[in-house]
Amino acid sequence: MISKLNVLVIDDDPATTDMMSLILMPITSQVIIANSGEEGINLARDCEPDFILLDLMMPDMSGAEIAAEIRKFSSTPILVLSAVNHPQLVATALDNGADNFLRKPVSESILLSQIRRMTSRSNRVEKALPATKPLAECLTQKGR
Repeated sequence: MISKLNVLVIDDDPATTDMMSLILMPITSQVIIANSGEEGINLARDCEPDFILLDLMMPDMSGAEIAAEIRKFSSTPILVLSAVNHPQLVATALDNGADNFLRKPVSESILLSQIRRMTSRSNRVEKALPATKPLAECLTQKGR
């Protein structure tokens, strides 16, 4: 069993982010929502989430571009979720730093299993790292 996670969901569709919040409730202590690529990058930097769910197709930036920007400062696991199953777009996102890809719609059990698998691997690597600033402090700074 993993400890409760702080998860950042980056998706331009509010219905999707609302649904992800409900699905993630059993394993998260906090779901942070970003509805644009720039906002997602800033929240990834400021809030230091334990896990990132990222949409592949965003209006302001592609998921591949967002992943590349996040990788400049973070090793947080990134799972790309998208209805688009274009092999080249998926490969570009993975090459730019995303850790895995699942196609929407995805079952709740598969999504949660994938998150548990990916975070257990990263937790083994990052166990000895010092604690980060509290999430409440991050969200307060951002006016959330």
